Formats: sequence, C-alpha cells, structure tokens
Amino acid sequence: MLTPALLRSRAYKTLRSFQQTYQARSLNQYHFSNMADSADFYSLSALTNKGETLDFSTLKGKVVLIVNVASQCGFTGQYQGLQKLYKQFKDRGFTILGFPCNQFGGQEPGSAEEIATFCTRNHGVEFPIMAKINVNGDDASPVYKFLKSQKKQLMMEMIKWNFEKFLINRQGEVVARFSSMAPPASLETEIEKLL
Repeated sequence: MLTPALLRSRAYKTLRSFQQTYQARSLNQYHFSNMADSADFYSLSALTNKGETLDFSTLKGKVVLIVNVASQCGFTGQYQGLQKLYKQFKDRGFTILGFPCNQFGGQEPGSAEEIATFCTRNHGVEFPIMAKINVNGDDASPVYKFLKSQKKQLMMEMIKWNFEKFLINRQGEVVARFSSMAPPASLETEIEKLL
C-alpha cells in the first residue's frame, strides 16, 4: 500500500516532470487561458460514463464539486467521504461530478463500466461518474481548462494529482480549489456556506 510520504514523493516527482514539460508551453497556454476566463461554466458540457452528454446548464442554481478521480490511487478512499458529502447535501441543491483520469501513474486504467462498478460496489458512490478524460496537456477536457483558468493552486494551473477538487457556487463561479490532501470532510463548512 502506498503511504502518504511515498505519494507525496511520487506526486512531487510528477509535478516536477509536468513543470519541465509545460514550462516551455506556458506562454502559448496564456492565450488559451484567457479564452477560458471568458467562458461560462454553464456553457460547458461533458460525457457521462454512459456516453450521454451532460449539459452544464442543467446545473444552474446548484453548488457543484468537481473531482478528478482514480480507482487505484492512495487517495481512492476519498470516494467514501465524497459520497458522504453528496448524501448529506444533495437534497439542498448540491452535486458532485467525478471525472476519472489516468494521467497520474496510470491509476485509472479501467473501462467506463469497470470504473462505475468499482465505485458502486466498493464505495457506494451514487453521485455522477463521468467519462474518462485528461485534465492536463493539450488534450485536456474543456471543463478542466475552464476550471484551471479560474483557480490556480501554488500559482500554477495544472492539476498535480488525483482527487483535486473544485467548488462551484450557485452562480457558476469557481470559488475554491482543494488539493488531493484535503479530505472531503474538510470541505463541509465551505459547501454549507454556499447552500
């Protein structure tokens, strides 16, 4: 089993690798970032794990937590905490969207069906699990391009590891970004304030 110290070490090495890879591209990405700044959260859409389009305009008036997830990560246990938040607040206009991503250590290799089965069977997940995407790089999902342009972490846009979290208020504004190290329970107060 991966220890938090080992994860931090691998996360750090991954971060350094991404920094070196994307440092040369940062000036070019600035222009795309500005375009994403003018985009509207509710104009976005994404595929569900069943291949159906979720139009984000259907999320108007809700508080939304978006998380890049993986089933073979040291943080995978956070699924249970996320499900607890979902159950606690869903009737008050709150939802979670989990976006599987295989960019960090190949920790989400399964098919859409395998991922959905894993989430339900092992963690009782009821919130929507979306289609697998990339969160960094030229082929990053437009959802993640938008989110990263709205909230940087450690002065960088890139996602550093699995289970980073973005909190969106009822007006479609990205109001907070949380690292993988932030357990879902630590977001409860922030969510409560927005409901």
